[in-house]
Amino acid sequence: MIHSMTGYAAASRDLGSAALNLEIKSVNSRYLDIGFRLGEDLRFIEMPLREKITERIARGKIECRGYLLAQPAQSGSARERQPNPVLLSELSRLDTAVRAALPQAQPLSVAEVLRWPGVLGEDTLAADTLQGAALELFNTLLDEFVASREREGAKLVDVLLACVARMREQVAAAMPLLPAALENYRERLAAKLREAVANLDEERIRQEIGVFAAKTDVAEEIARLATHLDEVERVLEKGGAVGKRLDFLMQELNREANTLASKSVSAQVTVIALELKLLIEQMREQVQNLE
Repeated sequence: MIHSMTGYAAASRDLGSAALNLEIKSVNSRYLDIGFRLGEDLRFIEMPLREKITERIARGKIECRGYLLAQPAQSGSARERQPNPVLLSELSRLDTAVRAALPQAQPLSVAEVLRWPGVLGEDTLAADTLQGAALELFNTLLDEFVASREREGAKLVDVLLACVARMREQVAAAMPLLPAALENYRERLAAKLREAVANLDEERIRQEIGVFAAKTDVAEEIARLATHLDEVERVLEKGGAVGKRLDFLMQELNREANTLASKSVSAQVTVIALELKLLIEQMREQVQNLE
């Protein structure tokens, strides 16, 4: 499969006293760039999550977010939830110290205190339990994330193949135009030379036309365009991490289209060359999204 570098997935799980929420998204990047925004109570699982991402993802700027959201006690619960007195005392001390240094700072609200990690001490999840639940949930999340990149990648492949088909049509349209365009230009050039130099011999005219014909012959560029298009299709069919390879092929296609335009001796061929450049640019934009 071919993957896009753009993807998104989110998942959550009820852990009783708290809800675990995980989210992962990615955009384009030349390399694999992973960033985390985890709550303090989830910092310790960053490395395991990073390892799982590197096992599945090759390129892209990835941002992973995770946090625990405390949940109210269920009705009819036989046990009352009590805040951790030690942590409450510590928060009070810190709140007093901060407002002494910053008199305009607002004091902590009850809601903020209750959401503070560890305040509801008796409901604090054990680290091994939390890590197991987080890794299990992240495996499911990563599967969904990779699937979203696959779906996006499949759409991009369809767009690229459609552009390749249109480029083949343009190349096929240009090939029969070349002999007639070159012959027409030879005749016009010969007529101008005869008018400019009345006594110029025919052999010299043929030599000059031959030199110019060699400089304006675009058969090689047409052949290379066809070869590069074959390679694009082969790479897309093979799949995998194709972004860098396709980016290189876009450069080669653009080089040949530029040469075709500069050598053109026909308005029709020039139009075809410009259309090829437009299609190549459209393909290049899509290739930037591929892993």
